[in-house]
Amino acid sequence: MSGPSKLSNDCFALPAGVHWTPVSEALRLLEQRLPCCVPVEQSAVEQSDGRILAHAVIAARSHPPFANSAVDGYAFAGGLQAGAQSLQLRDGRSAAGEAFKGRLMPGQALRILTGAALPGGADTVVLQEDVRIDDGRLQVTGPLKAGANARAAGEDMQQGAQIFPAGHQLRPEDLGVIAAAGLGEVSVFKPLKVAVISTGAELRAPGQAARVDQIFDANRPMLCALLRRWGMEVVDIGIVPDEAAAVRAALDRAAERADVILTSGGASAGDEDHMSAVLRAGGGMALWRIAVKPGRPLALGVWGGVPVFGLPGNPVAAFVCTLIFARPALLQLAGAGFQMPKALHLPAAFSKSKKAGRREYLRARLRDGAVEVFASEGSGRVSGLSWAEGLVELPDAAAEILPGQTVCFLPYASFGLP
Repeated sequence: MSGPSKLSNDCFALPAGVHWTPVSEALRLLEQRLPCCVPVEQSAVEQSDGRILAHAVIAARSHPPFANSAVDGYAFAGGLQAGAQSLQLRDGRSAAGEAFKGRLMPGQALRILTGAALPGGADTVVLQEDVRIDDGRLQVTGPLKAGANARAAGEDMQQGAQIFPAGHQLRPEDLGVIAAAGLGEVSVFKPLKVAVISTGAELRAPGQAARVDQIFDANRPMLCALLRRWGMEVVDIGIVPDEAAAVRAALDRAAERADVILTSGGASAGDEDHMSAVLRAGGGMALWRIAVKPGRPLALGVWGGVPVFGLPGNPVAAFVCTLIFARPALLQLAGAGFQMPKALHLPAAFSKSKKAGRREYLRARLRDGAVEVFASEGSGRVSGLSWAEGLVELPDAAAEILPGQTVCFLPYASFGLP
């Protein structure tokens, strides 16, 4: 792939007559309309943590590449029958990186260390603690089955076998597996570049002086950290005032430097919602009124061929919409595929009467095997995000939740968060 593909201005358009979009339908449309948009490059294995595989990883050689000992002991052939046995002890030994050059005959044994190659003619190892040596002979008591304490060549991975599929996001443990299979480089997608913009005349950067009628920008630090956790490259555009010209200029800068633009604030249709107004004037904006709480308005647009996700300005709603909608879409754009969180079905430790019409996400955590929810469902209490360990997902239909009833819990870990 030579470079980021450009999207058409109407790629987010909803069918005529659609006013409220169910969560499941919104996710389906996002999956359909957003292809991978980043090119491929080679990366050294030791520098590939968090990178997304562009091609499947194939083992360059088997692991282990040779039969070897799992313990310090003595190697011989064929196992042992029950009772006392005596084997001739050969001179020499086999150590890791220093294999024994000869071959054992039946009835012979050789000193061997952990990880050392089994000498020719041997397939079994007895622990050194289970033997004694008398006059050059190994005295041991059976039974011991053939192959005991030995690792067969290729029992872990076979040469030519697929280790990881394309789209897999590499973890530290994966790098060890790839290195063990003899590979020094892997084909990966370049990190997705995501520009982050906060809009609002009321916003101040954290740590700056603020008037009583101003608030600190909680979204940008939070969103940038989420993106970095997911292996994406952040382009921080900063805080943009509620002015159409300033918003256009910020979008221009972002489109020049990034593959995707993530904004918060100005996503609705109010007098000062300039982000959605600018996108609409540019002909590439669709306001998805998603039947979700918290959230609802999600402005999806295209600016200069680059997709724009316009999140709500409220930090709680922005966080939830990022996890539920932006994350799977961004991962697909990055080459990892459209990934949905894995749910746990656990008993509730709360009561709630839910109305029909919207899917709801409650800040929640697991205690004593049951799911409890934050004291307030209001989006004004941002502290609930840190109190929580995940989200409870309540279905679109009306529901009466009672303690002990099974609910769907989405732990933060299922969104790639610790």
